[in-house]
Amino acid sequence: MAFIIDAHEDLAYNALSFNRDYRKSAAETRALEAGTTIPGLTGDSVLGWPDYQRGQVAVIFGTLFIAPRSHAGGPWENQVFDNPANAHPLYQRQVAYYRRLTDEHPDEFRLIVSQADLKAVLEPWQSQPANPPAVTHPVGLVMLMEGGEGIKDPRELEEWWQNGLRFFGPVWSGTRWCGGTHEGRGFTSEGYELLEVMAEMGYSLDISHMNEQSALQALDRYEGQIIASHANARALIHNARDERQLSDLAIRRLIERDGVMGVLPFNRFLDPEWKNSDPRERVTLDHLIAHIDHVCELAGDARHVAIGSDFDGGFGLPAVPFEIDTIADLQKLETRLLERGYHQDEVQLIFNGNWQRMLERGLPAS
Repeated sequence: MAFIIDAHEDLAYNALSFNRDYRKSAAETRALEAGTTIPGLTGDSVLGWPDYQRGQVAVIFGTLFIAPRSHAGGPWENQVFDNPANAHPLYQRQVAYYRRLTDEHPDEFRLIVSQADLKAVLEPWQSQPANPPAVTHPVGLVMLMEGGEGIKDPRELEEWWQNGLRFFGPVWSGTRWCGGTHEGRGFTSEGYELLEVMAEMGYSLDISHMNEQSALQALDRYEGQIIASHANARALIHNARDERQLSDLAIRRLIERDGVMGVLPFNRFLDPEWKNSDPRERVTLDHLIAHIDHVCELAGDARHVAIGSDFDGGFGLPAVPFEIDTIADLQKLETRLLERGYHQDEVQLIFNGNWQRMLERGLPAS
């Protein structure tokens, strides 16, 4: 089995909101949460370190994410902000979570802030697949900020770089930097200043959650590396309610910039009419593979699409394709892709090679 690099998981948000311990398996977490309100709020977890081992998940982009109060899920939310001043400490708390997790449990998780760190994490996965419990490997964590309201001033990005942040997505719903899924239009003057500082420092820009205008402006303007950590192809989503997914124009522009787009297996982003009460068989891995196919057809190769699961991003079971019980089941994509005519080297690009290229190009040497 090829190892997997997953470019989007909301570990810190879930750990601090619901006290989830991602050293435990998804099954253990579900058992602990049975009879509580948590599954009804965010779904049953599909993540855990034992599942990473079974699924050969070698590297995760762990997000720094908090919600604006205007789009909070309910009174239970403790990871919400009203303004940059109170967003800042909440984001810092999530940085501290990742640092504590990797400092206290280095046999399970390792923080990646450089190419040297990446090489050290990947070498055991490349030399021998995990085969728990006899053979296990540490999982690498790369920090990615999703929504930039915790940044009070663009020059503050130096502080976040020193804290280990390497990938930055300025927007979620909509911010003072640019328009997003729910609010705003294009980049503001302050947003363009942010892009300039990001490029000077070497950040990789994540255009996920940008609306069309902002995404195209970023692709035109940003001088550094650009990715879309978790987005699907809008052309395949009938009756899309907003601009959350990428248009063909934006995908082509991302390809021209040699960027990579991580597709995500959230049922409502594969079938907008999906409801948790629907039969699970309604959405399958074939729906996800259709988005992989679409990006590959636009690109003419398999160098620009990968996985950005968004697990446990406000959803879990049952709102994932029928064949998925935990993240380990993403390995089922390999057989399905090969059956669709993909070659083994193309599967490896989709599973890990494309994100590895972005990491090697975007991370400092040491």
